[in-house]
Amino acid sequence: MKINTTQHEGAVVFELKGKIMGGPDSAVFHDALKEYLGKGQKNLVIDLHKVDWMNSSGLGILISALTTVKNSDGHLKLARVTEKINSLLMITKLVTVFETFDTVEDALLSFNK
Repeated sequence: MKINTTQHEGAVVFELKGKIMGGPDSAVFHDALKEYLGKGQKNLVIDLHKVDWMNSSGLGILISALTTVKNSDGHLKLARVTEKINSLLMITKLVTVFETFDTVEDALLSFNK
């Protein structure tokens, strides 16, 4: 998994690429997440459109990220969720836990509502 972050006014976008399967990627992602939270960035978007595949450990990474962000009084949203990942979210009922948006822009705008 590769991570690219971009800062926007009032939010940080994490663009994930490749396969999300846990392991060392999990620590790298959570370190980056905690770094931004430590800097006071409370609004985060995870852009999933370049994720090829995700297993249960990958879902665990997303759940852990959501918990970490909520415990820091922040907000986490998912953007550009692929069909494969969306079906995982549906099967596991996590679609009711995560806020998802068709575009990164829509996710960013939702922080202002």
